[in-house]
This record gives sequence, structure tokens and C-alpha cells, in this order.
Amino acid sequence: MDRNLALEFVRVTEAAALACGMWVGKGDRDGADQAACDAMRSTLNQLDIRGTIVIGEGERDEAPMLYIGEEVGKGNGHTVEIAVDPLEGTNLCANGLANAISVLAAATVGEGSLMHAPDCYMDKLVVGEAARGAIDITLPPAANLRMIAKCLGKDVAELTIGVLDRPRHEKLISEIRGAGARIRLITDGDITLAIAAIDPLTGIDALMGTGGAPEGVITAAAVRCVGGDMQARLVFRNDEERARAEKMVKGNVDRVLQTEDLASGSVMFAATGITSGDLLKGVRYVADGAYTESIVMRSLSGTVRNIHTRHRFEAAPTY
Repeated sequence: MDRNLALEFVRVTEAAALACGMWVGKGDRDGADQAACDAMRSTLNQLDIRGTIVIGEGERDEAPMLYIGEEVGKGNGHTVEIAVDPLEGTNLCANGLANAISVLAAATVGEGSLMHAPDCYMDKLVVGEAARGAIDITLPPAANLRMIAKCLGKDVAELTIGVLDRPRHEKLISEIRGAGARIRLITDGDITLAIAAIDPLTGIDALMGTGGAPEGVITAAAVRCVGGDMQARLVFRNDEERARAEKMVKGNVDRVLQTEDLASGSVMFAATGITSGDLLKGVRYVADGAYTESIVMRSLSGTVRNIHTRHRFEAAPTY
């Protein structure tokens, strides 16, 4: 993955963040999501790539926004698979809450690949580099907590585990607390939690629980970039979801998925904050422009760059 292309992808997440940042706190989830999608598509189409969206807002007939199979870019340069979530945390943005981000993962065809994940749930276990190779999603949470704590040189009581605040996680939350660990609950946006879990400076030691499978693939790209570890299992709510997965995913859909099953080879990850949170500051508007904070990672080099950008515009933002 070309380093210049990785930096170009930051422009894409910045554009989406700037566009939907104007919708923060207005209570309009759809309006914010549409603004982010429109800006992301417009900016992707300015890049010298032959890009295909492999994870987007749904199938073409179901999603007028960035859809699976959509071709983006100028049609020259690298051939790239792209997974996008123009607005991760639509409720967070609509209600003016922390941790809404715009996010993108990509792989250059022939150098890497992203799993074409079905729109279903995924059980996820994510840790940073220190605990790589020590986790096993098939074991009870307490067993994984003991292994993670040992790798980090901590007691289990010192661990903090990120979990989405959902009724389906009541048993998981009880087991984590029963083992003595602490929990960081968030209402939406498990990509942000996962990225925090692979950053040793955030105080989040792991992500556990179920969230969207497409978001899991984007998460895996970030995990690959920093040398962390991720295991996952697809979770189906009905036979229709299982049948769809069997058409999209190679191999046994019930198997434990490793990081490289989800994102392999040379991949990259970019995200820009929309509302300020644990990972990134949100968009801050000033009289003649705005400030954004982004992160970009490349698996080829293992670099992680935090980018603070001043955008200047006279009227509407230009991307």
C-alpha cells in the first residue's frame, strides 16, 4: 500500500467528518449519514485509483449511498478494495455525544484483501500487541482475562474491557465483573473501542462482545497495522443471514476467524473524529474554516500517524 495513497485516504475521512460535523446534535441521523456519504464519495472519486466498495451502506438497491460493489476513483492507478463507514456512530452524531468518527480501510488488490462481510453480527475479541497469540474466543471471558492480564503484567482487577452497552451483553458484563475486571461501556461505535484496545495509552485493554460484522473487518485492518490480535465469530439471527454469509464468505461460516481471515496482506486504516472522544478530537469550526484530528495506519510499515489539520474555506467546505 503506497504511503501517499494512505495519506490521500485521510482526505476522504476528513471530508466526511467535515460534512456531517455540521449535523452534530441536530437529531437527524439520516441527514448526517447522507452528508458523510456524499462527501466521502465525492472525495474518493477525486483519487487516482480503481476502487471498489466491498463494505458499504448495503446493496445498491437498498442503499442510495455508498453501496457494495460501487466503483470509485478516477479509474487509474492502484486497484483497491475499500471498506467504509462514513459515519460510525449515527446516534452519537445526532445527539452530540462522544466518539462519532468517519472511518475507512483499504487493501491494494494483489497485495492484500478484505473479507466481504455479510450484514450480520460478529462476536469479537480484540487486544493489543502485548497479548497477541494469547487469546481464545472459544474460552470463557474469565480465562481470556487471566491470559490478557498475564501478558500485560497486570492483575485482572486492573484490566478495563470495552463493551457495547446492549441487553445481549448482560451475561458477558456479569462474567467480566465477576472475574474482577472493570468495564468501559459505550452506547454505540465499537470500532472506536477496538482501536482504543490496541493502543496501550488509552487505558482500554481489550474489546469483547458482539457488534456489526462489516465493522469487524474495518477493525481487523487497524489491528493488522499495529500488530495486535483479533478473533471473531459470525453470529446469525436467522436462516436468511446464514445463507447470505455462505454465499459471501469462503469456508465454514461457523469457524473462528483470525485477524488475517478478515484483513490480510498490505492494508491501511484511516479515521477522522466527528465528535470528540477517547481516540480523536471532533471537528471544531472557526470563522473561516475548521480543525480536524485524524489517524492513519499502514500494515506494511507499522506506522501510526496522528494528523491535525486546519481547513480553510470561505463559505461551504471544499474537499
